[in-house]
Amino acid sequence: MNREQMIEKVKAEMPERRWLHTQGVMDTAIVLAERFGEDPVRSELAAILHDVAKYWPTERMKQVIQERSLPAELLYYDKELWHAPVGAWIAEHEYGVTDAEVLDAIRYHTSGRRGMTKLEKIVCLADYMEPGRDFPGVNDIRRLSEQFLDEALLAGFNSTISFLIQKGKRIFPLTVEARNGLLE
Repeated sequence: MNREQMIEKVKAEMPERRWLHTQGVMDTAIVLAERFGEDPVRSELAAILHDVAKYWPTERMKQVIQERSLPAELLYYDKELWHAPVGAWIAEHEYGVTDAEVLDAIRYHTSGRRGMTKLEKIVCLADYMEPGRDFPGVNDIRRLSEQFLDEALLAGFNSTISFLIQKGKRIFPLTVEARNGLLE
């Protein structure tokens, strides 16, 4: 499947506003890749597919998690996390992506993880700070990203963790591990 076919297929999976977000992530991932010495083509590919399952019904995502042996612990946390590992599985099995690092960038773009690759960091950060995002602290993340990949991503994780605490929600362990790993 070529890039244009992939874009059309992904675009059909989501509402227009989410596609605009995806385009913002694509553009931002390319900029970050060029800034921090990562492959912009791989960064864009992960960005194109990062939210491919975001608007799937919860039961459909749950079915993929259960039937495809994805981490069962996901089911105990906010369903907002589910689309990332489901999306990585879809990217591999329905879109033919074979690059393990691209698949991991999709898989961990919401949670992060300890020992993230540069590609994973770029896609995660691009998702946080694409131009359509507007939340307290996003401009600080954008400023940090002008020079510092890890510091910008750390600010993103801090924002997410603070938000989840304020909402009284559980924090996925990989996010805490990702944050702690960036501090080490």
